[in-house]
Amino acid sequence: MQTRFLGQADYETTLHAMQQFTAQRTPQTPDELWMCEHAATFTQGIAGLPSHLLHTGDIPVVQTNRGGQVTYHGPGQVVAYPLIDLQRAGYFVKEYVFRIEEAVIRTLASLGVTGHRVAGAPGIYVRLDDPFSHAMLAQRPVQRDGTSPAPEPVFDGLGKIAALGIKITRHCSYHGVALNVKMDLEPYHRINPCGYAGLQTVDLSTIGVNADWEDVAKTLARELSSRLATAGSA
Repeated sequence: MQTRFLGQADYETTLHAMQQFTAQRTPQTPDELWMCEHAATFTQGIAGLPSHLLHTGDIPVVQTNRGGQVTYHGPGQVVAYPLIDLQRAGYFVKEYVFRIEEAVIRTLASLGVTGHRVAGAPGIYVRLDDPFSHAMLAQRPVQRDGTSPAPEPVFDGLGKIAALGIKITRHCSYHGVALNVKMDLEPYHRINPCGYAGLQTVDLSTIGVNADWEDVAKTLARELSSRLATAGSA
């Protein structure tokens, strides 16, 4: 997989480039991983509800074709776009999401932070009272039988530090994951992040971790490249 560091990249230009890359790729096209940072932008998922846009002000809202609801991109956030042929890699969408989340968890672990999954809510979360605690969450995903409904997510005591939204076309992925490093978090108060009213969003700096954007981007890229390799290699 080739990793490309794009620096500060316009969101809509990058989106169109991903779509073009995916439309033109063949079964022989090597996978790529794009790492970048965007200017302040709200993005709506394909099923995004206008009611989750509270008062966006001067920040533009871009309609996209990824899954999920509204989220925010801005300076100080590492954004990763894996462009993967999942059929060739040999795993399905559910495992793809798991692998992305695991890459974020390992990136946070390299900084001493414990990232958590929450059942029914893709992305990665941290404990607000102790982001470094290894204690398991009551809200963590657990195995269910085929007849049990998915649980309603519970975010008590948690802050979201990484958001995930993907699109699969002809077995190929684009869009990706955003990890908050050192941001102005005020714009998150203008929306219901990921469609959840009152969900607190954090970054590494607000939980006491002083990290360099470039270092975090390189670590996340390394973890994603490793964990998104072929089936059996995660």
